[in-house]
Amino acid sequence: MPVPRSLPALIALTALAAVACGPRRLAVPHPVAPDAPPRLVGYLFAPAAHAPGLIAGLPAEELTHINYAFANISPAGALVLGNPCVDVGACDSTAALPDTLGGNFAALARLKATHPQLRVLMSIGGWTWSGRFSDIALTDSTRRAFVTSAMDLVMHRWPGLFDGFDVDWEFPVAGGLPSNAARPEDRANYTLLLAELRRQLDDESVRTGRKYTLTVALNAHAPRNDRVEFDRIVPLLDWINVMAYDFHGGSPIANFNAPLHSPAGDPAPSYNVDSSVAMYLAAGVPAEKLVIGVPFYGRAFGGVGAAHDGLLQPATAAPPADVTAGGMNYRQLVAKQLETKGFTRHWDPIAQVPWLYNPTTGAWITYDDEQSIAAKAAYVHEHALGGVMIWELSGDDNGKLTKAIGKEIYGD
Repeated sequence: MPVPRSLPALIALTALAAVACGPRRLAVPHPVAPDAPPRLVGYLFAPAAHAPGLIAGLPAEELTHINYAFANISPAGALVLGNPCVDVGACDSTAALPDTLGGNFAALARLKATHPQLRVLMSIGGWTWSGRFSDIALTDSTRRAFVTSAMDLVMHRWPGLFDGFDVDWEFPVAGGLPSNAARPEDRANYTLLLAELRRQLDDESVRTGRKYTLTVALNAHAPRNDRVEFDRIVPLLDWINVMAYDFHGGSPIANFNAPLHSPAGDPAPSYNVDSSVAMYLAAGVPAEKLVIGVPFYGRAFGGVGAAHDGLLQPATAAPPADVTAGGMNYRQLVAKQLETKGFTRHWDPIAQVPWLYNPTTGAWITYDDEQSIAAKAAYVHEHALGGVMIWELSGDDNGKLTKAIGKEIYGD
């Protein structure tokens, strides 16, 4: 059912109703200030979030921010909803977008109403929809027109729902999908695009009296290339979400998706969370502006030999179809009960991550569980980093991973 356009009024009414009807989870169990570290940021992938009850069931008391993924860029260079049907319930592609909320946006409005600390950002682009970033960042006029369209769509059409933007350009200058537009001048234009977003968000703050957040997602090895002007973008941003996972996607050997440190004998010893943090710090990014990504999913390898329980052994085949069927996020892996089907869980004390291995079939799975997620969160807490980012929330198993992070970063 659509919710009122005036979301501040909705939030106030919901809070009053909660008082009248008895205790509700209106307060978080931690002294969370969403505009200061530590932050717990969860990406929410729009199609997965549309599952009945998923948004309402999120462990929102642990979160400071939800990054709604993703909005797209139109051929004309404007921001558009990525999935209008699931986003706002606008399933007739010939009709104008409604001013009232339906779909995921309505569910997010209700979630914010009962969790006053929660902030929601619109994340733009991602791996699939970064193809036009180079074009819209190219000139002052294209940048200004794009950001104006983003403000009109996200901030003005449904005021009070979104609290800022997250830019997920994968990637300036080079990388990403082969079809993406890319230019050497993307390096400077990336900065200029962020500056225009910051300018218009600050203007909106003057108008409304609210603070608006601007963040980006960058890959784990971004400081190694010369594609980002860290000295210029850091002052514009509230923080950087470091995608500290997919370290060994497509690897010919069975290796970890997101090791905290590299295991003994790793042929790529700098492909780990700790090395990525060191690179960002060396690039001049303050520790409090580094929010470290953790994966709520695993990856599978096939044809892996039994030496060292498969770790760092050649992967000579695709993983068995019955292993990958139905998905590989943490919730799906738990539901598969693989340890009853010939798999054994192993733990690497250096990398601080588990793996599953079936010596009979040669199937090998790298993933994160409550133990490894807690280890990464403890690392963030111990190094006074800006917080933890999750990709992505629908992969959790009844909030277990999210709660394990909260316990560590909030110092419970």
